[in-house]
Amino acid sequence: MADLFDQHGEDRSGTAPRPLADRLRPTRLAEVIGQARILGPDAPLTTMLASGALSSLILWGPPGVGKTTIARLLADETDLHFVQISAIFTGVPDLRKVFDAAKLRRRAGQGTLLFVDEIHRFNKAQQDGFLPHMEDGTILLVGATTENPSFELNAALLSRAQVLVLDRLAEEDLDRLAARAEQELGRPLPLTPEARAALLGMADGDGRALLNLVEQIAGWSPAEPLDTRALSARLTRRAAQYDKSGEAHYNLISALHKSVRGSDPDASLYWFARMLEGGEDPRYLARRITRMAVEDIGLADPEAQTHCLAAWQTYERLGSPEGELALAQAVVYLALAPKSNAAYVAYKAARAAAKQTGSEPPPHHIRNAPTKMMKELGYGEGYAYDHDAEDAFSGQHYFPDGMERARYYDPPDRGFERELNKRIAYFDKLRARRTP
Repeated sequence: MADLFDQHGEDRSGTAPRPLADRLRPTRLAEVIGQARILGPDAPLTTMLASGALSSLILWGPPGVGKTTIARLLADETDLHFVQISAIFTGVPDLRKVFDAAKLRRRAGQGTLLFVDEIHRFNKAQQDGFLPHMEDGTILLVGATTENPSFELNAALLSRAQVLVLDRLAEEDLDRLAARAEQELGRPLPLTPEARAALLGMADGDGRALLNLVEQIAGWSPAEPLDTRALSARLTRRAAQYDKSGEAHYNLISALHKSVRGSDPDASLYWFARMLEGGEDPRYLARRITRMAVEDIGLADPEAQTHCLAAWQTYERLGSPEGELALAQAVVYLALAPKSNAAYVAYKAARAAAKQTGSEPPPHHIRNAPTKMMKELGYGEGYAYDHDAEDAFSGQHYFPDGMERARYYDPPDRGFERELNKRIAYFDKLRARRTP
């Protein structure tokens, strides 16, 4: 029975039906749909192949965009022996066998293109194991990853390979792929135009997912083409790609934060909803929204922080799904609030100054003197009690002796900080008048 399958587990008997995705796999790079950024005229791969100088590569992109297909076709177009492994199922002994076989091939005059799927799942030591074989030409490495290589791959490995970014398939790319599938099947999909568009949306930029859905639909024989509602009833909508601990998580929270900072309530709500749809913990969003209030709005609208804390508390009282509405309202409030990072900038500047002058003691006149000895040492001597001064303001120097007065907080003339600016100017005027 084992003889019916090749080394990749593919059926050689001719009896098992081939999946549609396999039947439509391109046989030339020119047939790859999408990825013009790396395969178009003057693009990196096109240039490498034209010059005959293909280097080791890391293909970084979401699932179902052609990473494995491109690696196979690169081997075909360069006459390299193609070997595919997965970091999930491959250990150190397996790697040794791969490298040993590649060395024998090299002695016989043939190179090896080693395709490593999910390469980011190899640990640091395993990644280091590729380096000598890449350097001496035993293998040309093509790694595939859905994770940001900057975070997941060793600097040494990255320095020996070029990172190529693959994009999720656009709607027009998916439409071309669906048309190829219909041509292969010999009939159009039994869908209305609106349902066909909805199908492309369900694929969410993943070509493999689209072909799997098409293969499922191809087995149906409805009396009339299915509309969007009928299609949705028969298919479960594919969940959007979202890894709560991966780069997608950080990209989306960054998009939400920058949309709020940019005073765009609609974009802010969109990214907020995207994170919820991806399964993000609303409590995480409540914490980050509150952070936005203190970082980007600050004292321009002191109520912003209060709104966020109230929304957070409301969510805890109501739970999901009702509580998310309170968080959504807070997002809208923040987006439309006057913006200021003056307090945030002032805080960072004060922290930097504190690190630089961290051993400087307070001046004697503002130190407490609870004991006789401390009074004799001059603690508290010369302190002017502000409430006894005119306008309850003494104008004394409160920084360490020998340190000039610094200005960290410089609010803009927006929102409530317009009033705070007036107060700063008022106290500056009094200070100038009362400081010797």
